[in-house]
Amino acid sequence: MFVPSPVSRATHRTVSALAFDGMSPFELGCVVEIFGIARPELEIPWYELSVCAESRTDLRVTGGFTMRVEHGLDVLAAADTVIVPGVADVHGEVSHEVVAALRRARDRGSRIVSICSGAFALAAAGLLDGREATTHWRYANLLQRRFPRVKVDPDVLYVDGADVLTSAGSAAGLDLLIHLVRKDYGPGVANEVARRLVIPPHRDGGQAQFIQAAVTPVEDGVAMAAAMTWALEHLAEPITIAALAEAAHMSRRTFIRHFGRQTGTSPLRWVISQRITASLAMLESTSVSVEEIASAVGFDSAATFRHHFTRAMRTSPSAYRRAFRASAAPSGQVSPHGAGHRTRAPDPATEL
Repeated sequence: MFVPSPVSRATHRTVSALAFDGMSPFELGCVVEIFGIARPELEIPWYELSVCAESRTDLRVTGGFTMRVEHGLDVLAAADTVIVPGVADVHGEVSHEVVAALRRARDRGSRIVSICSGAFALAAAGLLDGREATTHWRYANLLQRRFPRVKVDPDVLYVDGADVLTSAGSAAGLDLLIHLVRKDYGPGVANEVARRLVIPPHRDGGQAQFIQAAVTPVEDGVAMAAAMTWALEHLAEPITIAALAEAAHMSRRTFIRHFGRQTGTSPLRWVISQRITASLAMLESTSVSVEEIASAVGFDSAATFRHHFTRAMRTSPSAYRRAFRASAAPSGQVSPHGAGHRTRAPDPATEL
């Protein structure tokens, strides 16, 4: 039976999402799936979602249907978390009413989130000035040109700026939304929600691996999945490229080539990133020493673990643990990753 994480949530209970004429349904659907569906099986108070719009008239949705929204911008601005799942036109202007609503939300301390092109609305409201942010890689250069005060990173899946968060295109929005659940409720609840959605609770890497990528043959995908599954089942043990290649039934050279084509990274970097990801829940929910965690996730020493963790997370394991526990307290406002956390793959290393 699932046991919820004992994380207290005094804030971020109410969530609002902006709907608009001409919107794509996918990004809004992700928001509804995460925050709008009751989850009594978790036995914790879940979010209260309101879908809001500038106009109460029927909104045209990409795909040939319409949608009618009950709530206006006053409800949008009053929520604890405000989500903008896109804009109708990345070249167009965001309405004064939407800009004003976003600024009111900021002024009252709301957490403000964008998915994909929604970053253009946040930038138009001045919420990204002087901040790191991201959007879909196709729009990154345009966002930088239109809003030069924004520090646009086109490579990451999302940027956590504590009170303002932005994600890359479409599916990266799910990465960010699960990240919000993780910040609010802890890794146990986030992992359970991700499992029910049949998505990974944490995805490593950045947008670069998806830009003009060739379609991976089915047989390659099956082979890589077999190797990855084997690695995750043996994470605490020494893992060699030869062993991974054997699990994929490939030669070492062929495996390295096909692995990079499918994942956008090397087997070495992928294994290290999986070990770091596995360490997060232990740092967040246990008092086990850093040395024991390093051994449990497969690093040969605590020093090696600290080195790779710091390069990937931009903080030390101990500092991460302290920050996460501060953010888990009812009055805490500290992001476990710190302001400006960016999700990308760890830097190259020399050992598994």
